[in-house]
Amino acid sequence: MNLPRLLPRRVTLRARLTLIYGGLFLVAGLVLLGTTYALFNQQLTRSAPKVLTLGKPGPPAADGEAPKRQMVFFSKNGESMTRADAESLMADAESWMREQQATLHEAATTSLLTLGGIALVVVGGAAAGFGWLVTGRMLAPLHRVTDTARRIAAAPAAGRGLHERIALRGPDDEVKDLADTFDIMVERLDGSFDGQRRFVANASHELRTPLTLGRALVELAMHRKSASEDVKQLGENLLEINSRHERLINGLLLLAGSENEITERLPVDLADVVGHVVAQTAPEAARAGITVHEQAVEALTTGDALLLERLVHNLVENGIRHNTGKGGWVRVACRTRDDGRVEVEVGNSGPVVPPYEVPALFEPFRRLGADRLVTAKGAGLGLSIVRSVARAHGGEVTARPREGGGLTVTVALPACPDEDQEQGQRQYIQCSNG
Repeated sequence: MNLPRLLPRRVTLRARLTLIYGGLFLVAGLVLLGTTYALFNQQLTRSAPKVLTLGKPGPPAADGEAPKRQMVFFSKNGESMTRADAESLMADAESWMREQQATLHEAATTSLLTLGGIALVVVGGAAAGFGWLVTGRMLAPLHRVTDTARRIAAAPAAGRGLHERIALRGPDDEVKDLADTFDIMVERLDGSFDGQRRFVANASHELRTPLTLGRALVELAMHRKSASEDVKQLGENLLEINSRHERLINGLLLLAGSENEITERLPVDLADVVGHVVAQTAPEAARAGITVHEQAVEALTTGDALLLERLVHNLVENGIRHNTGKGGWVRVACRTRDDGRVEVEVGNSGPVVPPYEVPALFEPFRRLGADRLVTAKGAGLGLSIVRSVARAHGGEVTARPREGGGLTVTVALPACPDEDQEQGQRQYIQCSNG
């Protein structure tokens, strides 16, 4: 039987410091209270009743000791008393004094322990509360460092959020050194990611120009009247190679663009996106002998409609190209989950995928096995783009191998609020037609 967890899963540093301060204060208070009680009890124990007597000194003793006093007892009216009566009276007086001493000792001890304990608890609680406030103020810079690190770590894509800085102001102590070091580290990472994105975008743009020029020259040579069949066949092969390189460059551009911040988010129905993508990929699926099954229900999310269309298109295209050939199938579905998120799921038949190979499929230029070349199946950027677009929209991508071969990829995205849904659908239709 699982018992409910009564204690928190972890104790914060602030709570630990407060417990330490409060515990040390209570221990010191207990030691002080115990010492006070011991001294007070010792003082009361030493205070015993004393009887003062008057008398004449007796004859000196034979051994040279001091002469003993002869005690004379008188009654209240001045008459002398017998020794027995005097001893009885003194015994009664001594007994009464001891009773009074015991009563006084008990009352003083009870008062000291009770009032002292109450005072110790009150002052200890006040000290713990004051320690909690002081500790919270001292740890406030660390909370700021932690919050900034969490925001950067929660960014939907790599390099997103690195523009944030702590910029801690205060005394030049160890905490400020930590914050300044963290800012320097984040600044260097931000520059590294920005340089990487700029390089990919610039390189893709620079490579697109010669490819376009090469395509034009090949088409011009193929359409000459004097072109032989060998030249035309060579031209078709060159155009196919050129087309593969163009797909690679377009994928790099899209991958670099999907890492950027999405500034405008509009409602998008994934059911419309799935239907549009299935219609687009129908000719390719027919040529490959693949049957595409569509199970799309309303699933509203927010984001960039064109990027979301590219996400679904890459998944369906990946399922068609990496399949068993004629007789294969691809299932595309979208739905709204019970947890308030929407998802797109694409499964396909195909070769067996080892579970340990699945994470590598989402890396750029990685495919199943050792193939890292640009082939007719693509440039190896499809699932990388899917992951980047999903993260840019605050979603996540998971993939699992199917029994018997193939892969099932699921993309979960935040659901769209209920407002402005019609506006988002109109925007998507305009973008698709444009």
